[in-house]
Amino acid sequence: MDFFTEHFPIFNANGAYSVGTLVLVTTVFILAGAVKGVVGLGLPTISMALLALLMSPAQAAALLVIPSLLTNIWQMRPFDAVPPLLRSIGTMQIGIFAGTMMGAWLLGAPAGDAAGVALGVALVAYACWGLTGRSIVVSPAARTWMGPLVGFATGFITAATGVFVVPAVPYLQALQLSRDRLIQAMGVSFSVSTIALALGLWLNHSYAPGAAGVSLLMLIPALMGMSLGQSLRQRLPVAHFKKVFFCSLIVLGLYQVAAAV
Repeated sequence: MDFFTEHFPIFNANGAYSVGTLVLVTTVFILAGAVKGVVGLGLPTISMALLALLMSPAQAAALLVIPSLLTNIWQMRPFDAVPPLLRSIGTMQIGIFAGTMMGAWLLGAPAGDAAGVALGVALVAYACWGLTGRSIVVSPAARTWMGPLVGFATGFITAATGVFVVPAVPYLQALQLSRDRLIQAMGVSFSVSTIALALGLWLNHSYAPGAAGVSLLMLIPALMGMSLGQSLRQRLPVAHFKKVFFCSLIVLGLYQVAAAV
């Protein structure tokens, strides 16, 4: 992180984000949106991985709140199917919120070397799971206790790293939902995670009004990237793209760990 912050100062003399930083952040959200457009997830993961090269994890998490929330609410459509879906994943959402709040209270906003290591480990773990392609099945009886537990673990990791895919996504895939319901379930879980993360940042005084303004502005490149990704999805083999995506996360995660230690 020292190399990037030395050559690309985050703030200018007036305390606002520098032009160079805004250009880099915009590029990150276009790329992250494109990934989400291709594979249906990855906007917060890619955003956190790349933005953490330029700024602290807490600053990066603050910038992704609005693009992540609004794109995931859009992913929740059709909204009339959400109430029945919540009967299967509702307790998981309670766990996510509780885990994020507990993590924010115990750990504070994600910052410093510990947060960098935690983010790197989370990225590598998620990428390794993705590359294995293994799937598990959770029985209806096990969902009663696994849902809240997985949700709490996801929330705690979210508070520490700003990334909310582990272990939520593997668990949702294990529920054997249809493709459309799975995408919708991820939209619900990511929306709850984003709201809880924003609240946790606010409670730790890490969600400044300036960050909210830039976060809203970044919705535009995120949507542009999603549109590009959806177009690319028709041309690229998704399996090949996923391998490149997960391998890139491993490289970024290892870099985060090495830079922190």
